[in-house]
Amino acid sequence: MKAKYFILSAFALTLVACEKDFFDTTSPSALDVSVFKSPSMTEQAIGGIYNTFGEDKSFRNRLCGGYVAMNTDIEHCSKSESTEYAAYNMTGGTGDLSTSNGKDPWAYLNSAIERANVVIDGIRQYSDTTNAEFRYLLGEALTLRAFCYLEMVKLWGDVPASFESFNGHNTEVLYTPKTDRNVIYEQLRLDLKEAARLMPWSASCPGGAANYIGRPSKAFALGLLARMDMMYAGLAMRPDVFTVGGTKACSVQYNVKDAETRKELYQEVVWACAQIIKEEDFKFQSSFEQIWRDLCADKTDYATSEFIWVIPFLDGARGQVLALTGSKMSDQCPGILRNTITFGAGNANNAKTQAMIEIVPTFYYKYDKADLRRNVTILPWAWEYNNGSGVSSATAACFPATPDSVSKLYTKLADASTMHLGKLRPEWMVRKYSSNEDCIDMPVLRYTDVLLMFAEAAIGSKEGNAPSELYGISAQECLDKVRARAGLGSVPVTIENIIDERAFEFCGENIRKYDLMRWGILKDVLVQTTADLADLQAGTGAYTGRPDSVYFTYKQDNFYAQKGDAYVFDKFIGLDLDATRPAEFNKEEGWVAKSFFVKTEDNGKVTKYLDPKTYYLYKNADQIDNHQYWPIFDVNIAASNGSLWNDYAY
Repeated sequence: MKAKYFILSAFALTLVACEKDFFDTTSPSALDVSVFKSPSMTEQAIGGIYNTFGEDKSFRNRLCGGYVAMNTDIEHCSKSESTEYAAYNMTGGTGDLSTSNGKDPWAYLNSAIERANVVIDGIRQYSDTTNAEFRYLLGEALTLRAFCYLEMVKLWGDVPASFESFNGHNTEVLYTPKTDRNVIYEQLRLDLKEAARLMPWSASCPGGAANYIGRPSKAFALGLLARMDMMYAGLAMRPDVFTVGGTKACSVQYNVKDAETRKELYQEVVWACAQIIKEEDFKFQSSFEQIWRDLCADKTDYATSEFIWVIPFLDGARGQVLALTGSKMSDQCPGILRNTITFGAGNANNAKTQAMIEIVPTFYYKYDKADLRRNVTILPWAWEYNNGSGVSSATAACFPATPDSVSKLYTKLADASTMHLGKLRPEWMVRKYSSNEDCIDMPVLRYTDVLLMFAEAAIGSKEGNAPSELYGISAQECLDKVRARAGLGSVPVTIENIIDERAFEFCGENIRKYDLMRWGILKDVLVQTTADLADLQAGTGAYTGRPDSVYFTYKQDNFYAQKGDAYVFDKFIGLDLDATRPAEFNKEEGWVAKSFFVKTEDNGKVTKYLDPKTYYLYKNADQIDNHQYWPIFDVNIAASNGSLWNDYAY
């Protein structure tokens, strides 16, 4: 495994030491041009960009899931204060995201952009750009800046456009005003095409960047260009007229009013994706499950990974991607479950995986039963450990063949309201997982996304304004390839099928909300999903006849336990809508029956495990299209010298 020294490395340059030094006009790193005469020192300066990703309230734990991309028809935020994090309810100044000390998502993304500006300006002015290393480093800095800008546009819509570094004298650069996002899109189109020319394919990248998914290459620059163009050509919540100081007059509309220009953008997507497909089709992995097993096992070899780029986190340092988005274990499991150790005592957040992202239960039933992705993506269970003392009657009933006093690690069935994301699992890790810093790399772009973007752009997305040149690649074959890996047959390349396929493929990867926004269907989908949840709870509509109970047996598999016995599900019947009580059901032979939707106690009290009101997909349907974005936080506006404001009726 290549050394992931970018996150939280101790860089010699004062440039990346702290924000105060970084903006200090007397900082020698900002003035010493020798930094950009040396490829190794320039690479360290680029490390300062990565360094911001590992900070508290940056990608480490705020921009990696649970707070972003929520809520959708397939994912929801399970955090107890989820009414705040549904985005449609947020008001400025949410304390867990924005603080007065500059440690917040807005501050870190802007810091990363400014650090990229310093490197880009320094290389252009002082480096030998005929040198392959400097060419790569310039392309890397351009790509990282573009990535951070797209994250800002996804979260806030219109943001300041600053593409030159602050030299300590030009206050106009320091207080760049909020800018129409189309200005940013156009600059990033130029930047990413330049980056794609500067950087080679991964195998030919210089030094430690070669064949490593944690460093960008030509493929990521092209893939990011395609993703951005799909956003640019699509619909978005926008001020009806961009107004300095803010306006409440907003609506969902095309970013680009001219249909021919949108067609040109789809053509650019097809062109960018076609280059990747023709050069790197080897990246498509045969097993959907193995993609995620490899990520959890720290396999970072570009040639054998489906990931085109991930945010790399240092083993043993920071990163809470799995803790916040992955499968769950109880606070008794650490030190028992394979590859875990005792977590921080006395801190509830450190005591277990938090599973801030959970799956909207209706989504389980959207999958075809034959879809191999379903049981990888959705887990209706969590790891539980019972130390053999004070065993509950329910636990004892699950294991009639073993004494109540025997300690057991086992997969404990949840209920319909608690379905976890299963793509990231602690038992798939190969190193020890402690505290809530699991250090799993954050997925950003997979090769499958390139295939599906190509297919969508080839038909002109939702408006059907298809480009003319497809470079000898079949959109149908791209879609079929993704479905075949899932064990499914061919369906026509229609926007409806692509909308569904992207849900089944990318659940939990911080993509769905932004897809729904650019298709202009976020509100309709959320309202329908809430109605579907009510039907699922009642067993009506499409869910008429759903079974109330799930039936299963356990088998012993001590592979998962560091000590003692481990039990996992063996036979499992009842989640599918047409499931019936198994004919061989017999408690004496180890079968367990558990109510999944409704529990009736001996005293007649009925507990419903599913309530649409608990999902906070939105607070007020009329506000969904006004509050698709976060507000710019009060603390950031207060420090902007009048250059920032909120739109969208905040």
